Amino acid sequence: MPDFNRSEAAEALAPAAHTKPTACIALADGTVVYGIGFGAEGISTAELCFNTAMTGYQEIMTDPSYAGQVITFTFPHIGNTGTTPEDHETAAPVASGMVVKWDPTTPSNWRSTAPLKTWMFKNGCIGIGGVDTRRLTRAIRQQGAPHVAIQHAANGEFDIDDLLAKARGFNGIEGMDLAKEVTCDMPYKWNEQRWAWGEGYPEAPSSGHKVVAIDYGAKRNILRCLASAGCDVTVLPATATAEEIMSYEPEGLFLSNGPGDPKATGEYAVPMIQEMLEKTDIPIFGICLGHQMLALALGGKTLKMNHGHHGANHPVKDVSTGKVEITSMNHGFAVDSQTLPSGVRETHISLFDGSNCGIAMVDRPIFSVQHHPEASPGPQDSFYLFEKFASHMANVK
Repeated sequence: MPDFNRSEAAEALAPAAHTKPTACIALADGTVVYGIGFGAEGISTAELCFNTAMTGYQEIMTDPSYAGQVITFTFPHIGNTGTTPEDHETAAPVASGMVVKWDPTTPSNWRSTAPLKTWMFKNGCIGIGGVDTRRLTRAIRQQGAPHVAIQHAANGEFDIDDLLAKARGFNGIEGMDLAKEVTCDMPYKWNEQRWAWGEGYPEAPSSGHKVVAIDYGAKRNILRCLASAGCDVTVLPATATAEEIMSYEPEGLFLSNGPGDPKATGEYAVPMIQEMLEKTDIPIFGICLGHQMLALALGGKTLKMNHGHHGANHPVKDVSTGKVEITSMNHGFAVDSQTLPSGVRETHISLFDGSNCGIAMVDRPIFSVQHHPEASPGPQDSFYLFEKFASHMANVK
């Protein structure tokens, strides 16, 4: 993919009000893409992925599963709903940067408290606009997720050789345990339910099924869905041991979403899950990285995908019922269904590429899914999974 030049970048802007680029992306293969910067100034090194969602950009940027990644948004109108603290999935943006086709649009939404540009600046996050995102997306699909260094410099001055060296020096997400970087420091109680009109996030009752949620990078809305399904949730750090978990006398164990290579996180997470499987018969429910952790603990394997699944329009088929769910996804690794042992069945598959999206033990109330069932990419097809988890706990109790 040849370099963009500065005049091409300027012409691509809408409106074309700039005379020279103030941001650039340097790919490890030598490609340099210029654009107009917004948000914070600085340099960031990461893996480049693309996301096909038409909205929810704030939730995406604050999703801990995006640690170590710069996100190219394929939808051109990013910024039109503004930002609000209510939509944070964690305290601040976790993604390493944002790439968009056009300069972020002026917000037009009654919930907005700040424009996207302002929000990015206050949270120290780099953004690049005026980029041919279709071209970048094609490159990612054809060549795999590249390593990049991005820079926003208001003066338009870049050391391209240094940026290329940084991109080439990035080791990639494979082999990285990023869960430790985004997990909580201390155990805490979760006390919010799903958002309700006129109420915001209602307080969760203290009664309910006692659930320990392991935080590998947990999204707030996943925890809210657990609370809304009747769970009394206590969140523990990613490195929690089986002994620590059992001290809370849980009726169920939840394994959260998160970033990084499941094999790396599995070095400490898998022994804990295996010990829990041996010592207790409580239901276990995993999502995203938690799904991969459960698969590894049961004897399966994971693999790195070419460009992963990132978006809010992914069709997933429940193989037992034939039902198709439209889901939200964010993962660069997948469970290899060919390695699942006897006693573990595949429950869901992606209709995009046939990759695994869910597993369950045949004779125990233990299951997991790759997609994010708390998200609402239009329909709310996958919320039933939280109710299924609660039902399993009620039956065991």
